[in-house]
Amino acid sequence: MKIESTIKNSILIFFLVLMGSVYAQNKKIDSLKSELAFHTEKDTIRVNLLNDLAFSYFSSDLAKSLEYLDESSALLETLNFKKGKARTIYIRGITEAIQSNFEKALDHYNEALDIYKKIDFNKGIANCYNAMGITYRNKGEFSASVTFFKSAIKIEEEIGSDNLSASLLNLGTSYEELGDFDQAIFFLTKALSIAKENKNNQRIAYSLNNLGNVYKIQGNYPFAMKHFKESLYIDEKIGDSLGIANHLSNIGQIYQIQNDLVKAMNYYKKSLEIYSRVNRKQGISGALNDVGTVHKEMGNYKNALNSYAEALSISKEIGSKSIIPNILINTGEVNLILKEYKLAKKFYDEAKKISLETENKESLCEAYIGLARTYAYQNEYRTALFKALKANKISKKFGFLKNQKESEEILSLIYKATGDYKKAFESHQQFKILNDSLFNKENIEKIAQLEYEYKYKQALDSASIRELKLTKTVMTTSQDLAKTKQNYLWAVIGILLTSILSGSFVFYQKYKSVKIRNQNIVTEQKLLRSQMTPHFIFNSLSVLQGMILNKEEKKSITYLSKFSKLLRIVLENSRDKVVPLIQELDAIDNYMILQNLDADPPYDYSLIVDENIDINQFLVPPMLIQPFIENAIEHAFTTNQEHREIGVHLTLEGNKLRCTITDNGIGIDAISNKTDTKKKSLATTITKERLEMLAKDFKTAGGITIADRKKDKERGTRITLLIPYKPNEET
Repeated sequence: MKIESTIKNSILIFFLVLMGSVYAQNKKIDSLKSELAFHTEKDTIRVNLLNDLAFSYFSSDLAKSLEYLDESSALLETLNFKKGKARTIYIRGITEAIQSNFEKALDHYNEALDIYKKIDFNKGIANCYNAMGITYRNKGEFSASVTFFKSAIKIEEEIGSDNLSASLLNLGTSYEELGDFDQAIFFLTKALSIAKENKNNQRIAYSLNNLGNVYKIQGNYPFAMKHFKESLYIDEKIGDSLGIANHLSNIGQIYQIQNDLVKAMNYYKKSLEIYSRVNRKQGISGALNDVGTVHKEMGNYKNALNSYAEALSISKEIGSKSIIPNILINTGEVNLILKEYKLAKKFYDEAKKISLETENKESLCEAYIGLARTYAYQNEYRTALFKALKANKISKKFGFLKNQKESEEILSLIYKATGDYKKAFESHQQFKILNDSLFNKENIEKIAQLEYEYKYKQALDSASIRELKLTKTVMTTSQDLAKTKQNYLWAVIGILLTSILSGSFVFYQKYKSVKIRNQNIVTEQKLLRSQMTPHFIFNSLSVLQGMILNKEEKKSITYLSKFSKLLRIVLENSRDKVVPLIQELDAIDNYMILQNLDADPPYDYSLIVDENIDINQFLVPPMLIQPFIENAIEHAFTTNQEHREIGVHLTLEGNKLRCTITDNGIGIDAISNKTDTKKKSLATTITKERLEMLAKDFKTAGGITIADRKKDKERGTRITLLIPYKPNEET
């Protein structure tokens, strides 16, 4: 099965991020129209207004965009305004590219580029390079697109352009098509980081989407789905219909891989509806190709071939070589099923030829696999073996796990048919390993469970030893107390009446001190048991196991590092009465990072510390804040709530260190009414006890208040902690 790559659907959409979002611009368009109506003089200002309007309309109303461009061109005939002329030609190139008229688009970009170079306008030059890279990318000429994107990036880095993240994003997608996933992930991650810094939601969405596509190709489907859904959520929020269509297609592909064909078809049809509504031919072709793959897997071969034929016709009409190999491979697969071997070979050969031209390693690998099957079914095992080994070599080199699995499967069949049973067995074993790593969730969970039981048992044993020591301390201090009482009793009998009062006072103070020590020890025992739940540890190890099996070495090392760091902080801090504030905040950050890796949708988490707080100068009780964040994650949100916020804000008011924890969930009043949450929160009880004792010990304010935010006409719960603290004398 060959499911079309998401990038092939989406690359034209990057015109929308080339110079910034063109969505939610109604106010801007209205403002431009007002300025144009007011400014009737036929000068350079009017040309700029016309060009701005043309650019604002090209994605939503092409006819109106062309109308403004025509008026701008007419004005420029009487004006010597080269910069305005170049921009008019450049935008006209975009209108051609939107219609998949790639050669006309390139002519316009080259013409605009020449003018920009003559007037030495670097931003315009970079925009032209970027647009040309996108156009070559859509044509399937990936190496050429890389060259243009790099030229754009070099200029944008020099001038500090706000389009840098878009160029990095485009470069990452081209490297993905070339099979260089390390480079793809590097540039896509860099683009995502810059987009987040600039708070550009549209570019954040596209970066997430294309990272998801890389994970999909590498066989890491849970991570792929996580990125696709995050991206879809952002695009739905900003109203990017083309982005939504692309993400729907991507999610459909994951469901198809999981063999949920009904869901896959629903997502593909929704995607096709959007592309058809805006007449995006490249998107229509990709969506038809996806629909055909579901028909094929359902056994509706006639419908599948019809969908492929229509998709192929559109792609050839617009000259988009990036999608054509995928459609040809799928068509060949149906003919192979129907035992039309000559036709199957014809389609696979054509797909191989175009894949070599465009340097698309993934579709080339698929074409070789199809040819190997075709020759094997015709008992031409020598040729079949040659093709299968080619596919196996490419899949191993570029990390195509699914293709590697398929090539091992066909190799096993070929070796068996030719009597080489040893190699047949080895290939079959490799096929089983790869198949399990991709699809066998039960094995993944089983291995993760074994690791969890082992590691958690170690942590529990360590905790039990510490608890035993704490219990022994309680008993010792209790015995000391009894001896103290007895000594004071004999002392009272032996002294004068006037000494009784002073002796009783000393006794009371001593008794109170020992009692507080006992309470502290018992509370710490409770805290030790509640600091990290088995459920959280198991989930973390399951995610880690998935990364290891999917050969995500860098990610698994990073994840393991953060998880072990958090576990170490929790176990070590439980020994200390106070820790530096920076250490407490580090534990919270690590905890939320791990929670978000498996959350769908992820939590919108923020940690804000006021500027007047030096996080190195404060010693605070450990693990006060984390239990309330954990409570919010477990109880505050309904299963269907899409946007989940958790905020932590630390302020210093006078000598009071205040921590406010907020969420946008159902609220504490609603939580209290649930039958399964009527019992008082263990975390709240323990924290209240600790705060009361520590406030007296530290001689600073301590306390806790919990309130439903509906009183402030907001949603969720607000927890306010007054945290006792001491100055850090070592800093």
